[in-house]
Amino acid sequence: MTFFMDILKGILIGIANIIPGVSGGTMAVSLGIYDKLIAAVSNLLKDWKSSFKTLFPLILGCGIGIVGFTYVIEYLLSHHTFVTAMAFVGLILGGIPLLAASLKKELRRSSSSVGISGVLAFVILFSVAAFLPMLNADEEVLRTFDVNAQTLVCLFLVGVIASATMVVPGVSGSLVMMILGYYYGIIETIKRFLDALKAFDMDGLLHGFALLFPFGIGVLLGIFLIAKLITFLFQRYGVQTYCAILGLIVASPFAIFYNTGALSDPASLSTWQIGLGLLLAALCGIVTVRMGKTTD
Repeated sequence: MTFFMDILKGILIGIANIIPGVSGGTMAVSLGIYDKLIAAVSNLLKDWKSSFKTLFPLILGCGIGIVGFTYVIEYLLSHHTFVTAMAFVGLILGGIPLLAASLKKELRRSSSSVGISGVLAFVILFSVAAFLPMLNADEEVLRTFDVNAQTLVCLFLVGVIASATMVVPGVSGSLVMMILGYYYGIIETIKRFLDALKAFDMDGLLHGFALLFPFGIGVLLGIFLIAKLITFLFQRYGVQTYCAILGLIVASPFAIFYNTGALSDPASLSTWQIGLGLLLAALCGIVTVRMGKTTD
């Protein structure tokens, strides 16, 4: 029974990881498995049998959640862009109180102040999150990737970076991919791979596999190798790390609107779209705040 419950929890974490603004780490904390997950990752080399037993149903469920929700996300972003973007923004901003509370706890624990280093960490990550998406100004919103050495290396590195942030409660790995300009391309690649699988299109399967394999390897390495680095940063530079994360989160709505093109033509938005977008932003913000309270 525990095995199937862990698969279900993995599915929820997978869905959370594919939605920009929703933290897979926070979902894991809310489901009561975050400590078990991190312990299994950290002890993988020391006690691989026990770690594998813990991680297998979670990873299986996570894969099911990602695959199953890919079509939903692609449809929402393509046909209801503004409303979906506003929901993402609500999910993002709703996580700020949790991070702010964590920063306050760290300040009390370390008996220190934010200081210049904390401000610099905030400003640097804010700047990166706000301005990096603009480097992709000349590229299509729904990107497609060509199979070449540069693309494969980039997908590997994006997988490492995104998965490393997935293990941090309050930080969304898919949001980081969106800031880097790879979110749409990866979603589209997964969708085309699944379409090819249903049609038994070998050329499409091989093309999708060639792109998703290095990304998947990067994700696994990011989770298993950088989890300890994340733990180290929180232990040694907790205040600066939280400030950096806050900078990333506060600037993230800029990346959401810029990458989705949700505000590219504001005059075309109807009153009901604006109203529904604001309502969803408020509701999603409340959901994230409530979820954050369960982690206290």
